[in-house]
Amino acid sequence: MSALNYTESPLPPASALYRRTIPAGDFWMHEIKSGQTLRILDLEGNQAADTLFYNATDFRERYSAQDTIRENGSIYLTTGTKLYSNELNVLAEITADTCGRHDTLGGACSCEANTLRYGHSTRHMHACRQSFLLGLTTWPHATGFDLNARDLPPNINFFMNVPVTPEGGLQFADGVSAPGKYVELTARMDIVCLLSNCPQLNNPCNGWNPTPVEVLIW
Repeated sequence: MSALNYTESPLPPASALYRRTIPAGDFWMHEIKSGQTLRILDLEGNQAADTLFYNATDFRERYSAQDTIRENGSIYLTTGTKLYSNELNVLAEITADTCGRHDTLGGACSCEANTLRYGHSTRHMHACRQSFLLGLTTWPHATGFDLNARDLPPNINFFMNVPVTPEGGLQFADGVSAPGKYVELTARMDIVCLLSNCPQLNNPCNGWNPTPVEVLIW
């Protein structure tokens, strides 16, 4: 497992152009212009912020986990990581990170995955995939695109700790984040960020206690 990589940001929150708190279980979707910086702030610690990025003018170009892993030579995301699209363009770059490591292998929780992992009693619990779909289908600026489930690629799980075992398996472990930890990304093209603040109640990553996150844009 790689060591945690911590990098502070010089950006003061008071100078942000935009701030919003996202309750646990809610989604947030917003355009970020090239050169703008997005901070995702873990307010209470160990909350998972499931996140996707799209080319703002063509939603067929979107975040690619496999290309990001290959081009950066790492399965974990942290300062210096470039987020690649399925067309091998850089969507954004992580420019600050006080958590130290983020997952892009574990995927988003879904009703189906909840049932498989935690039992049939969880089948109707809210999940990130539902939030993603709600965001896509209600986004008012996707002119010419009929956005649906096919437009949901594998996502990033900011603040989530998913170690990979020597045998190649995934473990959903206790979080490595804490109250006030954040990750910052600078857009390298005009992008749309779709974030699901995870409502998961069955996973120990958040201590079985989903909490709010805050987003800031400079």
